[in-house]
Amino acid sequence: MRGVVDYERVRSVSVDQVATLEPEDCVVQCMPDVSPAKWHLAHTTWFFETFVLEPHVPGYRAPSPAFRTIFNSYYEAVGPRHPRAERGHLSRPTLADVMSYRRQVDAAMARAFESLPAQALSLVELGLHHEQQHQELLVMDVKYNFGASPISVAYKPGQVATCEAARPLQFLPFEGGLVELGHAASSDTFAFDNEGPRHERFVHPFALANRLVTNGEFLAFMLEDGYERPESWLSDGLGWVRQHDIRAPLYWRSDAAGERREFTAHGELKWDPNAPVCHVSGYEAAAFAAWSGARLPTEFEWELAAASCSSTGFAALEDGRLHPGLPAERSYPAEGRAIGCGKELSQMFGEVWQWTRSAYEPYPGFRPAQGAVAEYNGKFMSGQWVLRGGCVATPRGHVRPTYRNFFYPHQRWPFTGIRLAKDVR
Repeated sequence: MRGVVDYERVRSVSVDQVATLEPEDCVVQCMPDVSPAKWHLAHTTWFFETFVLEPHVPGYRAPSPAFRTIFNSYYEAVGPRHPRAERGHLSRPTLADVMSYRRQVDAAMARAFESLPAQALSLVELGLHHEQQHQELLVMDVKYNFGASPISVAYKPGQVATCEAARPLQFLPFEGGLVELGHAASSDTFAFDNEGPRHERFVHPFALANRLVTNGEFLAFMLEDGYERPESWLSDGLGWVRQHDIRAPLYWRSDAAGERREFTAHGELKWDPNAPVCHVSGYEAAAFAAWSGARLPTEFEWELAAASCSSTGFAALEDGRLHPGLPAERSYPAEGRAIGCGKELSQMFGEVWQWTRSAYEPYPGFRPAQGAVAEYNGKFMSGQWVLRGGCVATPRGHVRPTYRNFFYPHQRWPFTGIRLAKDVR
């Protein structure tokens, strides 16, 4: 994904994502973890300007030197940055200014493509996948910002249907053993540096749940005082629950009549007991697993199981279904829309990001990318947990068995859910 056609295709998706938003919608930042839509549009443009045009196109001049600071996310080697928590304080540059910035950089990229060296084309490929990551973040952030409003707002209005009854929960055994995991360097497909190198790892026998945990199952945890049971919680998790008075997954609500509702990107919907539970923190996921007599899988168990699955036939960002479990615009295979796995696993890909109990750490032999983009992944390998599987807002090309997402265990504004695991003795 390096050519001008790929570039134009990916860049157009970001513009389409804000087509139904008002300029005011694109400035809001309701908590430090989210970013305004306007910032996402500008930062992804800044990436191409900073890492491709400035070093590889003689005579290129940035439209505004101030953008180098305003739209720098975390690249210390590039220079100073505007504080992340204050991105919503910036009324200028306006959304119109940002769109003009995108057009100027896109025009410069179009002129430069034929003369870019191989090293620059590799950065273009990284930049396009980076922009796709921000397309997913934009959905999550707009949803959070709209969810904080007292006015009912839908990012993507539309009629939706309820889920079919969830299949019975079963634990499917896997033998484990000495296995190879991670992205193979010999592959000609793109992967981020944190997905490799491919390496051997011993995985003990384990059993993995055949599907995701549902809303109804999580409600049972709540009704049995799950949030008040210290024995189910990690110490930090229980402290987080008490400090923030957490009593339910993010976006669960009740109307005036006491009926349970759930806020989604499609608006506020009737709560569906059969839908996969979504927007739970790693702490909540681990507590639910302990209460259930199970545990969260390791990322290695998850990848070993996912390797037997075909990562096709699932909903992704391109389908426009931005809530897990809802029917997509086109039909999918039955049994949770998943995907023909050898052990009848379902919902492995494209519904919710699945928490694992693995710390986000480097694989043996990991080396960050060279140059300023060395800060892309490696610097975050501390204190976070790995999630696997993608979600309904993940671009299709990012859903693969080796993809390692990562968040802090208290974070739950991403599309995060639960799959259970057990030891096999």
